[in-house]
Amino acid sequence: MPQLAKGGKWVYGWVIVGPGLPLPIPPAAWRKYGFQAGGEALLRRGSRTSGGFGLADTASLPALLATRVLGRGRFDEDGRAALPANAPVQPGDRLLAVLGSGHALGFLARGPIYQAATEHDEIEIFA
Repeated sequence: MPQLAKGGKWVYGWVIVGPGLPLPIPPAAWRKYGFQAGGEALLRRGSRTSGGFGLADTASLPALLATRVLGRGRFDEDGRAALPANAPVQPGDRLLAVLGSGHALGFLARGPIYQAATEHDEIEIFA
């Protein structure tokens, strides 16, 4: 998992949203956050700067935070999250998967970290 700059975000890779809104989860992130096939995926609002969203499961997100979600989906057997129709993405969108809080995996849609990542050809792509 590369780090873009000293003290900067750790990056799992680029992910491409598929038709029907499946979101591939980089395997290292899947393990780190303890996602389980069949588990409920919760989307939380991203920052104003980076856009996107955070993705967590019901088991790891404290009850207080679980009440403030954008939508709910499911984790599948192929290491993806099936996003709800109201997710803030479209098929074909390219998001940057980053180490977020201890509770949610971050998916960035824009901002300085996203821009810095575009300069790094070594970042893996998951589709």
